[in-house]
Amino acid sequence: MNGEVECSVCHAKVPVPAAVSKAYDSHRSTVSSRQRALNVLLVSGDCVLAGLQPILVYMSKVDGKFKFSPISVNFLTEITKIIFAIIMLFIQARRIKVGDKPLLTVSTFMQAARNNALLAVPAFLYAINNYLKFIMQLYFNPASVKMLSNLKVLVIAVLLKIIMRRRFSTIQWEALALLLIGISVNQLKSLPEGSSALGLPVAAGAYLYTLFFVTVPALASVYNEKALKSQFDTSIYLQNLFLYGYGAIFNFLGLVITAIIQGPGSFNILEGHSKATMFLICNNAAQGILSSFFFKYADTILKKYSSTIATIFTGVASAVLFGHTLTINFVLGISIVIISMHQYLSNQIKDEVPSSKIEMAEAHDQRVKEPIYVNVTDSVASEAKHRHGSDERQPLLPV
Repeated sequence: MNGEVECSVCHAKVPVPAAVSKAYDSHRSTVSSRQRALNVLLVSGDCVLAGLQPILVYMSKVDGKFKFSPISVNFLTEITKIIFAIIMLFIQARRIKVGDKPLLTVSTFMQAARNNALLAVPAFLYAINNYLKFIMQLYFNPASVKMLSNLKVLVIAVLLKIIMRRRFSTIQWEALALLLIGISVNQLKSLPEGSSALGLPVAAGAYLYTLFFVTVPALASVYNEKALKSQFDTSIYLQNLFLYGYGAIFNFLGLVITAIIQGPGSFNILEGHSKATMFLICNNAAQGILSSFFFKYADTILKKYSSTIATIFTGVASAVLFGHTLTINFVLGISIVIISMHQYLSNQIKDEVPSSKIEMAEAHDQRVKEPIYVNVTDSVASEAKHRHGSDERQPLLPV
């Protein structure tokens, strides 16, 4: 529940954000150099992987078409991620200290499966979105696909405010509006005249799939972040195992439905694959794994803005590899998007309040409807203790 606490020194009202989980609230109250280093690592890795993804999809086309089933690529990607999650779980289980809760027991697994049932929602949405990625390549070149994907940022911001009660400043909303302007500038005259796909006119087909291409992954990202952070104590590799397991099931059902419609011959998941598709599967798997660390340890908005940076990489690479022209629209659009990102990240609302203070505020608010006073000195001292504690010496990612 949202509320306010009052500073005992200046009597200013301090907003208390809605709690995601006690473990996550405790984690985000200890922002340190380790966390900032992790964010840089995540953004750098995502820029490379997200930038390569549409290029590999484009290279997988033969005569403008896919010789393989896109669902088979998504299914093999989920299997690859499941194998990675299992390997990391065994490595993590061997490093558990004496007295800690065992990681690979049946009771632990079943309890974690029940607590993380919400992961089935983003898994289903991701299965749909991964198919849409291939459909979008029939309408736009790789650079345009990456620019259109940035529309997700605005949708995600709205969903975060509704679902997770995230707060944004006025300048941040203006930055998101500026992002839309940059994307619109880039997309002027981007569609070849008279082209069509799937029997639909370009205007109707492109805009219809763009709507789903933006909304579906936005919902998936927000629910993924909510699910991962609401069970922050659960190993991320165990959570990933559930998420990828659900994803494999949904994609396998897609393969079965395709086989029923097109015949048993279409069930061959290895048919039509090349070296480019194998690289695509590995890249998609690595990108999905990296995204889970974004959602659990950082946030969805940072993930999508890092994908915006990848747009530059995609545009330049597609121009070098495929001869696509970097128009003045693309250059201006990218410039506006970068300014938007700087405005957004420079005006974040500092609402991280230690979970102990949140619990105290909520308890007092329920018992008595009187102002709650927080000792600022104690809060600062507590934060300093966290920053210089043993947490600073731990590895960036769980092992």
